[in-house]
Parts: sequence; C-alpha cells; structure tokens
Amino acid sequence: MSPGRRFLYRVGALAGKETIHIRRDPRTLGLALGMPVALLLIFGYGVSFDLDRIPVAVVDLDHTETSRRIARELHASGELVAPAPTPPALVNPGDGDASRPEVAARLFGEGQAMAVLTIPRGVGKDLASGVALQLAVDGRDGPTANQVLSKAEGLLRSSGRRLLHREQGPPLEARVWTRFNPEARSPLFLVPGLAAYLMAIAAVMLTALAIATEWERGSMEQLFASPVGRLEIVLGKLLPYLVIGALQLLLVLAVGTWVFDVPIRGSVLLLFGAGMIFLAAMLGQGLLISVLTKNQLVATQAGALTSLLPSLLLSGFVFPIENMPRVLQVLAAVIPASHMVRTLRGIMLKGSGFLDLWGDLAAMAAFALVILTLATVRFQRKLA
Repeated sequence: MSPGRRFLYRVGALAGKETIHIRRDPRTLGLALGMPVALLLIFGYGVSFDLDRIPVAVVDLDHTETSRRIARELHASGELVAPAPTPPALVNPGDGDASRPEVAARLFGEGQAMAVLTIPRGVGKDLASGVALQLAVDGRDGPTANQVLSKAEGLLRSSGRRLLHREQGPPLEARVWTRFNPEARSPLFLVPGLAAYLMAIAAVMLTALAIATEWERGSMEQLFASPVGRLEIVLGKLLPYLVIGALQLLLVLAVGTWVFDVPIRGSVLLLFGAGMIFLAAMLGQGLLISVLTKNQLVATQAGALTSLLPSLLLSGFVFPIENMPRVLQVLAAVIPASHMVRTLRGIMLKGSGFLDLWGDLAAMAAFALVILTLATVRFQRKLA
C-alpha cells in the first residue's frame, strides 16, 4: 500500500471511530443539529428592529379638524398607535403650553406611551407659515426612539404637504429607495448573522471536547500505541464534525429561507463552499483548545469564551465594525465570523459572486490553515 493510501486509510479509520462515539452520544447530535435551529427560531421571532404598534399619544391643544386629521394620519399606518387605553382628558385647554411637560412626564412614567406629540393652538391657520409641533420621545430605548423620531417626522411632513395641497413638495426633493431589503424586515438582517453566530458556537464547542475527552478517558494511550501520526489524528477527529457542520448549515439555511422567507439571491454552491471553509476554521479552533487544555471542563469554558463573545460582539452581526475603535476593527478582521457574516449577507441578500467575496473567503481559509497547523504542532505524542 502506498504512503498516500495508507495515510487516507488511517484518517478514515479514526474518523469512523469518532463517528461511533458521536452515535453513542445523542447529546452531541442534539447540540449540533437541534440547538442552532432552536436558537434561530427564538432569535428570529423574538428579536425585531421593526416598528410595530409603538404607542404614541397626541396632546391636542387646538381641537380643530386640522389637528384631528394630523393625529389620525400619524396613527393610520399602524406602526405608531394611540396608547390603549387612551388616557382621558390629557390636558385642560386653558392650561396652555405649561401643561405639556406634565402630560409627557405622566405618560412616560406610567409606561402608556413611547412618545407624545403636542399640537399647539392655531395649527390650522398658521400651517401655511410654518408650525412647530413638539414631539417628546422616551430615550431609554435608543434604537426604538430613533426609529420613532424618523417615522413620525416623515409622517408629519407628508401630512403637512397634503393639508396644504402641495403634493409635489419642495422644488428639489430626494427620491430615495432601499435596495436589497426594501421593506426593512428584521429577519433579512438577522438571519444571515445568526447563522454565522450559531455555527461558530456549535462548531467550537463540538471539537473543544474531542481530544480532551480522549485524555480523560485514558484512550489516548491506545492511539499513541498505534502507528497513526499527529496530522492523521487531527484530521480523523475533524472530519465527522465537518459532516455534522455541513448538515447544521443546511438546516439553518433551510429554516431561515422557509420560516423567515429570507432569499438566497446568489450561488448556493458558493454559499455552501464558504460555509465549509468557515466550519473548518471554527472546528480547528475547537481542536486547538482541546489539544491545549486536555480537560473537558476547561475546554468547554475556553470554547464558550473564545466563540460566543467575539462572534456576537465583533462579527458585525449586531454592531457595525466600522463604528468600533481601530484596535477592535483589527481584531474583528481576524475573527472568521466577521467574514462569514459579510459573505452570507452578500450572497443571500445582494447576490454577490466569488469576485466580490474572495477577500473574505481567503481570510477564512488562512485562519483555518493556521489554526489547524497550530493544533497539529501542539499535539504531542506523550502522556505527560
């Protein structure tokens, strides 16, 4: 038998042995295949950046048809709604402007409204010359407050033009549209990032225990007594989990596209290839942790620490990398999850091709090569 065939035979034998261990431990399969799908459903349904029925109260000091129309149009879309139940007698018209802070403070304090729009007296007759409406927003939830401000400003501007019969607006007007996600749906933003995040955690945690378990069971001595080399052991441990990772990737993408209607506008083959490179990188990271720690408890803690937080905070999944300090941007460029998030969003939402993503693919491949080399070098064929 040639050396190459002998190498492949040994790797296959070790991969088969690891597959038997996985089949005997249903928790591993549950962790690998069940947890990412469950978390994707929880995050996909539970986390949303969309405006939906945000309570906004209207304090009408004018009590005219014009002011009532402004209030109706503010709530007409269903994104901004009147508080329920509507507080009776919000203000006394005779109190004037001094009552507005008290009304806003009471509504905010009771949690009945995210914002309060105050319509001053004389809005009907002064509309043509310009009227300043007061919108007080509860700023404790920053992202929602910014969305309320933007949405309310747009609705009030459109309402003012209709009331003045100026449908064309000012002489110069920017007509804008949103590409790739015109409806601004949160799942289209969340699902690709979630897929990379969940795969990173599961992949690292799966292999972080692979060699550490062998040390604690005492079966590593049997491997040392066999003629297999370090690279053969590392590859034999890696391949079964790579197959599980491929199934995990397919499940996550199937749930994302079927349940949340996230499109895949680019090449499915390129998407799967990028996923395999990413999985090799994260599985290699888990193997390196397993080689260095030789203890299941420590390996679990190190795997969670090095995969969960960086993949969440530094991948661009939630926070834009461009807004981070320079040091963190450099660190984010090393993390494979940041490149996978860009790759998934590029292929799924923009239809990007290989030429658009080759830099991210090369970065993930380089990380995988370096981390697997380190795992092989650090794996010592000795018990002490």
